[in-house]
Amino acid sequence: MLNPAAELQAALTAARPAAERLQHALDLIGPHLRADRCFLYVRNPARGRGRIAFVWCLDEAVPDPRHDWQNDTGDLPKEDPLFRAALATRPSVYVDDVTEAGPEVLNQEFERRTFGHRALVHAHITDQGQLWGILQPCVFGHPHHWTAAEREYLEAATPLLLPVVQEYVQGVDED
Repeated sequence: MLNPAAELQAALTAARPAAERLQHALDLIGPHLRADRCFLYVRNPARGRGRIAFVWCLDEAVPDPRHDWQNDTGDLPKEDPLFRAALATRPSVYVDDVTEAGPEVLNQEFERRTFGHRALVHAHITDQGQLWGILQPCVFGHPHHWTAAEREYLEAATPLLLPVVQEYVQGVDED
């Protein structure tokens, strides 16, 4: 059996459509991180539009946040410090407990209302100063300490996801 990073790389480089490879990647990442949900926000940086396109959930009780394409350079960055950090291509953000994070990290009310999670990673998928996507594993109901091994795994995953996200975004109709 492959190690988790090699298994993820194999899934992302398989000869399959980009959408299938991205969903398979989430199907590997979510359980590996012991997350309740893992989603992938994909973004067209040239158009300033994105959407939550792929989701893995532990079970059907976990809410599915998928949505259609939306402009993401207007109100969203004003309301969401995590999204502002992503647009600025800052390092990924690891939040062990949403209720303990300060306003410089996240907007607690926005997170509660929009996502409902308690712990999350906001892993930024970037290329040459442009945001192409956000990988967001999360946990509901209790804090979660993101270990050094989990952080290492995610830091290795984002560059693997980048070319597949770019292929997906460049081949999809956003309207």
